[in-house]
Amino acid sequence: MNKRTIELSGHIIDSLTLTKTMGIIMDKGGEFDILEIDVGRKKSDISHAKIEVSADSPELLESILDELSVLGAAIDEIKEVNLVASTKDKVAPEGFYSSSNHVTHIFYGGNWIPVEEIEMDCLVVVDEEAKRAFVKPIADVKAGDKIVVGLDGVRVTPPQRSRDEQQVFEFMNSEVSSEKPLMNLINGIADEMKEIKAKGGKIGIVGGPAIVHTGSGKYLAQLVKEGYIDVIMAGNALATHDIESNLFGTSLGIEVETGKIVAHGHTHHMRAINRINNSGSIKKAVEDGTLTGGIMYECVKNDVPFVLAGSIRDDGPLPDVITDTVEAQKLMRHYAQEVDMVIMIATMLHSIATGNLLPSRVKSICVDINPSTVTKLSDRGSAQVVGIVTDIGTFLPLLYNALNEDD
Repeated sequence: MNKRTIELSGHIIDSLTLTKTMGIIMDKGGEFDILEIDVGRKKSDISHAKIEVSADSPELLESILDELSVLGAAIDEIKEVNLVASTKDKVAPEGFYSSSNHVTHIFYGGNWIPVEEIEMDCLVVVDEEAKRAFVKPIADVKAGDKIVVGLDGVRVTPPQRSRDEQQVFEFMNSEVSSEKPLMNLINGIADEMKEIKAKGGKIGIVGGPAIVHTGSGKYLAQLVKEGYIDVIMAGNALATHDIESNLFGTSLGIEVETGKIVAHGHTHHMRAINRINNSGSIKKAVEDGTLTGGIMYECVKNDVPFVLAGSIRDDGPLPDVITDTVEAQKLMRHYAQEVDMVIMIATMLHSIATGNLLPSRVKSICVDINPSTVTKLSDRGSAQVVGIVTDIGTFLPLLYNALNEDD
């Protein structure tokens, strides 16, 4: 039998890390023997466990250890990371370590050093001269990059589940339900937003056009104006319908305030794009007086950056839309590393894309009327996301009021 000893540390009992560890080993056909276990007896205590993992083949053992590393399992025997140089651009050496979105350190030069700009499904590259480690997506790998191979010398620290029953953000608990107490969640999010802003932190919004369709665009615009939002990541649709609602009072040809169908209103979004094209950009449309209000207007007036990532289905698109998806991803990746909280609202594709870019330390909320949007985020590794299943037209006004109720 091929054997390795792993260590678990933290709130491994109430976070179910120990249970998940044993489940993974058995499900994949391995065996385990608990060598040591020390269970914390107070809420402030952490627990430790040392487990011997065995498998019939080295390949199976490596596969088991690879899955366990995402839970925070560390190889007991500390070795230096194995670095192998890439021989070709966009090509990594076989057996490369694939990163999670959790806090990660590598043992290099006799010290544990942090992996910077952590993100899931990337490679860990080491700058030997600077003695720094950072992640790179495989598309950015260059020939000669020193890349971590295997699991030796890698330590992952997942976020711990909160032991405070009143906390909104219970990491590693992604239960999705429309029956959660909505106002308690919203009040908790509002309190967290205030705390983040008081500390100088940053909050991002990932939004879909339903924000405008439901009449909630004015609340998001106010949050931008009042300094709560530091970046907006969306697609062509959110910006187009926001601009349409400012220029024509409609969204997809429906009057936002009354819900009435407007004659020839289906043409309004194209007419909105045409006017912005005439100005040259959203910023220039604000400067020349074409655009006088709305989410994008407030972003320009308050120097809040936005990333509009294009897709094959876009009308127009607006001149500010980044049609090269790789370039859009790079810019989103930049802002994902800067924020302390992200609220993802009514956009499945952009929410999942952003979730894949976020470190697990970032407090994340996904709000959608469709439970599968939140579930898919969790399924793709974003277990830290708090899911709220509700109508956007309800959520944003309530959040805005909760943020301003003490003013």
